Amino acid sequence: MNSSKPNNTSIDIEPSNRRVSFAENNPNEELPSHQLQPLNNTVPLLLQPSYARSKSMIFDELRNFRISLKWCALDHSSCVGKLISYVTFIFFTILVPLLTSIFVEIPSSSPEDDPFSFNKLVQLPESGLAVISFFTISSFFRRYGLRQLLFLDALQEDTNYVRRGYARELEKAFRYLTYIILPSFLVELVHKIIFFSAVKISGPNITPGFPLNSIVFVLVLVCWVYRTGVFLLVCVLFRLTCELQKLRFEGVHKLFEGCGSEAGVIFKEHVRIRRQLWVTSHRYRFFIIGCVVTITVSQLGALLLVLASNSHKTFFNSGDIVICSAVQLSGFFMCILGAARITHRAQGIVAIATRWHMLVTTASAESEHCKSQVSEGLASDTDSDDSSNIHVSVIPPQLSSFQTRQTLITYLQHNHGGITVYGYSLDRGLLHTLFAFEFSLVLWILSKVVVLSK
Repeated sequence: MNSSKPNNTSIDIEPSNRRVSFAENNPNEELPSHQLQPLNNTVPLLLQPSYARSKSMIFDELRNFRISLKWCALDHSSCVGKLISYVTFIFFTILVPLLTSIFVEIPSSSPEDDPFSFNKLVQLPESGLAVISFFTISSFFRRYGLRQLLFLDALQEDTNYVRRGYARELEKAFRYLTYIILPSFLVELVHKIIFFSAVKISGPNITPGFPLNSIVFVLVLVCWVYRTGVFLLVCVLFRLTCELQKLRFEGVHKLFEGCGSEAGVIFKEHVRIRRQLWVTSHRYRFFIIGCVVTITVSQLGALLLVLASNSHKTFFNSGDIVICSAVQLSGFFMCILGAARITHRAQGIVAIATRWHMLVTTASAESEHCKSQVSEGLASDTDSDDSSNIHVSVIPPQLSSFQTRQTLITYLQHNHGGITVYGYSLDRGLLHTLFAFEFSLVLWILSKVVVLSK
């Protein structure tokens, strides 16, 4: 026997980087210089191995969320933060709107129409949406935390494509919030300047004057920013969750592009996505239903009040309704369109999987056809004694692969739902149903207003 040097090859698995490296156990061999260097700080956080931690660092992709939570007094990371959060919520959601409705009134000498019937109507849905959003966020932070709410801890099982895309979505999240709040705030600012220049503060032991009007003016503006920001923040969180699942479905679509993809890998990935879609639906179902009911009642009530009122409609007495409706519908459509988009992706995966199954089956059939032609050519060149030993048969692994793919198609056909609310999928069909329902209510209100006017 030839003496051979023992094999000293070892497998070094580094759990923190989730990377496998092969190296010879040579004590005299030095490691390359690039392995001794620390991880580049310019790499995005979601692409670094440390993203699987349970706590957020000071400088990461969640800094905008934490800054916004602190400015909106929604930081529940400590007992003091919770106390400040609840006190701020009660003050700006209940006390300020209530005191404004009671003590602010228009002078009798003012030529403007009374705007307070419209103003009181606007206060109810704005405070209602703020209450729903605040308790939704409070329950999220009490049960999950921000990282688990955004599924950052589950990104360790995703590809670089999903992590890079999600990092970009985190950076763009607050742009949508700015696009809605900033124009609405400018219009609200102009309206409140006109509004408080024509009203007075009246009450027991209250001396009306410019300083008091200025204080109430600032409080009303901060109250509007707080209630609007809390509502839109939950909408942004929901949209971010939908965008993550959208990126994961795009990753599944990439698995269907090649003929070498395994059905078992696709099945496991789809089961993981389905699990997170179910969790997302369960977390936001109360918020979605509450928003649908509140916005529907608000819009129809505003329509009925505006049509039934005989006063002249101006920006002074109707500006609050316009701003409130714009913010409500913008946040609502941000949620509904995000849910409908991800549900459409989930339902479309069946067609993609069927096409992939057809391509793989056709490629396998063509491969078998070529093998049979080669076998027949070899059989014609051999003697008659050896030709009886040549035969063509179906390879069992290929037949098993066909059955596995067929089973995967059947599974996808029965599990193609996306975001659901108590079993009802938030897809384009539901959007059409909601539009038909709302349009029917609008026509009913118009008919009642026409009858009453006669």
